[in-house]
Amino acid sequence: MAYTALYRNFRPLKFKDMVGQEHITRTLKNQIIAGRVGHAYLFTGGRGTGKTTSAKILARAVNCLDVKDGEPCNVCEICKEILEGSLTDVVEMDAASNNSVEDIRNIRDEVNFLPTKAKYRVYIIDEVHMLSTGAFNALLKTLEEPPDHVKFILATTEPQKLPTTILSRCQRFDFKKISEEKIIQRLKRICKEAEIKINEDALKMIAILSEGHMRDAISILERCSQESIDTITVEEVKELVGLPSLTYIHDLAFGILQKNEISSLQVIDAIVNEGKDLYNFLWEVIKYFKDILVLKTTNQLNLYSEQEMIKIRELADMAEREQLLEIIYLLSDIENDMKWSSQKTIMFQVGIIKACKKSLDNHTELEKRITSLEAQVTHLQLNVSKNTSEVLIEQPTIVQKVEKQKEEKDCNKQQEKVAYGKVSEAWKKVIDTLRKNGKIRLYTALVNTKANEVSDLVWEIEFPNGLTSFNEKILQDMVNQKELMKEICKVTGKEIHLKYKDTKENHISTSEKSSIGDLGININIIE
Repeated sequence: MAYTALYRNFRPLKFKDMVGQEHITRTLKNQIIAGRVGHAYLFTGGRGTGKTTSAKILARAVNCLDVKDGEPCNVCEICKEILEGSLTDVVEMDAASNNSVEDIRNIRDEVNFLPTKAKYRVYIIDEVHMLSTGAFNALLKTLEEPPDHVKFILATTEPQKLPTTILSRCQRFDFKKISEEKIIQRLKRICKEAEIKINEDALKMIAILSEGHMRDAISILERCSQESIDTITVEEVKELVGLPSLTYIHDLAFGILQKNEISSLQVIDAIVNEGKDLYNFLWEVIKYFKDILVLKTTNQLNLYSEQEMIKIRELADMAEREQLLEIIYLLSDIENDMKWSSQKTIMFQVGIIKACKKSLDNHTELEKRITSLEAQVTHLQLNVSKNTSEVLIEQPTIVQKVEKQKEEKDCNKQQEKVAYGKVSEAWKKVIDTLRKNGKIRLYTALVNTKANEVSDLVWEIEFPNGLTSFNEKILQDMVNQKELMKEICKVTGKEIHLKYKDTKENHISTSEKSSIGDLGININIIE
């Protein structure tokens, strides 16, 4: 007997067997029970989330001779023939290879004939976004008003490529990614029935690697089961999918935080010599730094062993959150640079050297900022040096009257006023509130800034590390401006206007001035 892949052998045969798409299966079952099945459906979502499986179950359910609670019986003559693929009334078509106008015209001619055995003639068109423009046009009229005995089920991973004329003629169902917990539950059931031995940590690793796609998870499990004779372990899973050992990832992260270029390059050499994929390795390193940042921020982290958690905590104690954010952004830039280079290893090595140097620079700057902040707590210097280049961006006010009146009421409720010399503390409170409220992008843009009081209603915000284009983009967003003004109003009891000052030396070149002037906002550059 020919071997059948696990994902085909364990494909759900009923709606109740599907995992993670209850919001869709419940609606389809209710339509079948009520006898209100539509003439055209569009199933969209990522790969391996159940689109084709749902289409096949629906095709059997509408034709089943003994349907119960909206589920096909899978034992009647019609169901068996559909499962075997011998019933001509249910047609599965791959639009990737049958995308011409002639292919659709053949369907248009066939729909006029009554089904041979089943109640409905069902057309399942997979990857429908691959149809040509002419094919879509040929399908329009038939899809809008098909004969009563015809049902269309379209499936695609890229619904944005479909014409709106097609989208408006179908009932659309969006399949979401499946949670790791549900993938693990499904894999446990498959392992039990297929007599596959695997430990819990390996199942978690497969669920993480699948990224919410059930078919990918089952395919990884099948590959591991064919390679491993005994119980499948995490190390075997990583080895089979080409992921580097966590030891290498930890060593590189440690080298970057320690500013040790030599040890970091040695790790890269070891990865290259073992033939590991650099993209996968870099992705794992970025994820590792993200986990360090999550642990430092929330003091909680899952999916790591106790011994691994000890190492991660050591790294978390070594770095500040701002430093971790900077490293994550820098590693992401390395990934982008590698895409456009034919010398990916060299780009990786140069990028890691830059990350080590950046880490050293950040450490030095951090010490300087701490010393500066301690001095400013006792007395804030309000004199603005005329010799330093400044970038002043006027903060637009909120123009919507209703929202402004509401915010003014909130301000009037707050009786506390900010005394002279206490602006710095109030600004820290505003930034801390942004972090607690989950405004991470706005918090990241302002986390290292300082506030000075220019007048009773005007604050000057200093950017010691430079006012980057990334920060400008965040601060120019009207939603972010509104959120920032609201928090300031809550703390101060009045509406404060902000001016942003770049205090980093030599922060503006001639070319940068021209680009800033094209942003479409009021900017006053003082030299």
